[in-house]
Amino acid sequence: CEKEPSSYTWIYILLGNMLRGIGETPITPLGISYLDDFAKEEDVPVYVACLHTIAMLGPMFGFLLGSLCAKLYVDVGFVDLGSITITPQDSRWVGAWWLGFLIGGVLSFLAAIPFCFLPKSLKKLEEANNDKVSHGLLENMGVTRKTPPPAKSKPRKWLRKRWKGDFYTSLKKVLSNRLYCTFLCSSLLQFSSFIGFLTYKPKYMEQQYGQSTSKSNFLIGLTTLPPVSIGIFLGGLIMKKYKMDMVRATKFAFTMSFLAYVVTLSHFFFGCENHVVAGMTVSYE
Repeated sequence: CEKEPSSYTWIYILLGNMLRGIGETPITPLGISYLDDFAKEEDVPVYVACLHTIAMLGPMFGFLLGSLCAKLYVDVGFVDLGSITITPQDSRWVGAWWLGFLIGGVLSFLAAIPFCFLPKSLKKLEEANNDKVSHGLLENMGVTRKTPPPAKSKPRKWLRKRWKGDFYTSLKKVLSNRLYCTFLCSSLLQFSSFIGFLTYKPKYMEQQYGQSTSKSNFLIGLTTLPPVSIGIFLGGLIMKKYKMDMVRATKFAFTMSFLAYVVTLSHFFFGCENHVVAGMTVSYE
């Protein structure tokens, strides 16, 4: 038997997704900490909501871009499109799935450039005002501040040992915090259901309603993600307006999650009959 040719494209996609994950992961934890440290306390919920809203708008534009790329033939730029006899509605059609990776990669690189110009450290507004007042008083009194001598560099080995000790101590404290673990479990359940819904809904629309891949992606990006983004942004505004503490925010989250669960139950009452498939749902005769 002749050995069938195999493609190793999946390795490049795997490595690309791995690098993308490494690059985008610090934005959420470090970005939220950055906002929490240097923004006013009442403004933090709105800023965090804006961060998550933009994170949800990204997939929406990704679906729209995927819809556009799926209309182009997979070998666009390499073959004469006039010689292609099939259309995107044909089951044999393969869209230019690779084009979205190139466009997204270039845009991600351009979006990362402004981060290089952010200052290494910022001061809170109150601390900055206090420093200005103190500096002005010292200047009026004719007192000059002496710069402290530079700290002696400590051995790297000692720093490494201390870093490991502090890291494991902090990790143990975090994992033993019942409130944090409960929040983590609820987030896992929410995102698991949301990702499953988002992953299989385009395929369901293709099979059940006879839509093309391009149109399915377009409809998903246009109808599913914008309401989620609006909900996140409105949640941040509501938290800022009513100045919710931890307990009130938890009650608010529980109420919204319960209402979402009730609305989601209505999906069980909507649906279409399965397609007639010869040999599966009906006989060949």
